[in-house]
Amino acid sequence: MPTPAYAAITLGSNSFNMLIARTRGDQPHIIAKYKRKVRLAEGIGDDGLLSHDVMQRGLDCLSMFAQMLVQHKIEANHVAVIATATLRNVSNADEFNRRALPLLGHPIEIISGMREAELIYQGMVATTRGHGRRLVIDIGGASTEFIIGDGQQVLFKTSLPFGSVTYNRQFFSSMPLQQLDFDDAKQQVLTTLAEHRHTLRDLGWHCVVGASGAVQSVVEVLLHRGLSETITLDVLHQLKAEILIQDDIGLTGILGLCSERAPTFTAGVAILLALFELLGIEQLALSGGALREGVLVMLAQRIIDEAN
Repeated sequence: MPTPAYAAITLGSNSFNMLIARTRGDQPHIIAKYKRKVRLAEGIGDDGLLSHDVMQRGLDCLSMFAQMLVQHKIEANHVAVIATATLRNVSNADEFNRRALPLLGHPIEIISGMREAELIYQGMVATTRGHGRRLVIDIGGASTEFIIGDGQQVLFKTSLPFGSVTYNRQFFSSMPLQQLDFDDAKQQVLTTLAEHRHTLRDLGWHCVVGASGAVQSVVEVLLHRGLSETITLDVLHQLKAEILIQDDIGLTGILGLCSERAPTFTAGVAILLALFELLGIEQLALSGGALREGVLVMLAQRIIDEAN
């Protein structure tokens, strides 16, 4: 008899995701994926409130997710709904949660940055081959998580308040883009990272793994061009040079960049450049999974525990 299907829903500051899976051999086996670029962090106003237009964009996505839950016959107790930085920070998160509940039939759990870092690491370990100490970086829409771990053991974790959606609005919202914009973004990363920079470098790592849309965007461009998917400082400097000669905000002149990725591409490259230079990173590989896969692993274990 097949195991029941279950769904992990993550409400990020850039994307909303839903993974549907069944357990095979004690591991989640994904049977369907749904994703929408909601860019929730775009709606954070100076008053700390999430705008109603962007809130509605998020709710519309959840309505679609709800239809898929019905289609896949997912029971309400086999759903986990996890929200991150934007809903952690806005003053009207309760309103969003209240309006989402009748759509999903399941409450939203807003997790801390530290819990997010733990789940990101679990998702990476479950999906990414590798040995030795690894630095995991997840550049989200409004927060970036850093985790150093060895196998299942987490040695260091933190969550810092910068991301590709918020930096796009702060530094890269008008053309033409300039070197000064990249310099300002790097200085802001330095200021935010300052307290943890030496701890990260002192702990050290054998390899660096990137688990985010920002990293995925760069890798997609490299693969489209028939290049190695490993991100290096040279790769990032080349992409920055291409960005600086673009004359439209859609970055249509960058070969291999899809239109859906374009709005946050520059900010993602700028953050990666800053982190490479500030932390002395030589190369970075894309993770097989991150937060949503970590939530899936958590949910699978919860269902196993309940069955026993």
